[in-house]
Amino acid sequence: MDIFNIIILSVVEGITEFLPISSTGHLILTSNLLQIPQTDFLKTFQIAIQSGAVLAVVNLYWRKLINDKGLILKAIAGLLPTLVVGLLLYSFIKDFLFESIQTISIALIVGGFIIVFLEYTLKGREKNKNNLVDDLSKVTYKQAFLTGLTQSLAVVPGVSRSAASIFGGMILKMNRKTATEFSFILALPTIMAATGFDLVQTAPQFSANQIFQLFIGVAVSFIVSLLTIKWLIKYVSAHTFTNFGWYRIIIGIIFLLLFV
Repeated sequence: MDIFNIIILSVVEGITEFLPISSTGHLILTSNLLQIPQTDFLKTFQIAIQSGAVLAVVNLYWRKLINDKGLILKAIAGLLPTLVVGLLLYSFIKDFLFESIQTISIALIVGGFIIVFLEYTLKGREKNKNNLVDDLSKVTYKQAFLTGLTQSLAVVPGVSRSAASIFGGMILKMNRKTATEFSFILALPTIMAATGFDLVQTAPQFSANQIFQLFIGVAVSFIVSLLTIKWLIKYVSAHTFTNFGWYRIIIGIIFLLLFV
């Protein structure tokens, strides 16, 4: 890959990682638009640059993580279902689903309709704020584990880890802001595990130049993720995710028409 492709993919990752629109799906669709060959390095690059998003979360939430050590344990509890599903399906996901534009497009469309439906279904609950978890410190281990269970659906590219975990949290009676922030925290062990496992499998095959490209990708992803997280926290305080649902439907249909 050249530097232009590296920066474009890393910016896409930074923007989409924490939005409920599927970062992996958008990276795969973007690489197809740019006509980047679907090599093993590209697949690893698309996974590894998520580390930049993790560093952005640590940068913004390190005080909460230090002051509330139970939050880390809850994130690990939420990781367990995804870890099991990911380990069982790793080869199938990377070798088949990462190359299936049709699967990604359909996942985007179906996920979009689910977001619109859930927003309509859950909007009445937000009026009774006293029954909702309004702070990360109040999230229970049960809620953390079950949110991780919904997150495990996102092993399929196009589903969106953020969408699955945010709406999982909202269904489990977290308010919108808390569900969004817990999705950030849950990303820490989830992305670290996914990236670490993939690098163990593939890193020995890469050249020094390719490793340098990974570092550039992580750095760009980190900067863009910082900006996106700050914007999203402000956005969810006054808006629903319905527009993201419609966006998913439209972009999924466009890619079905273009590539299938």
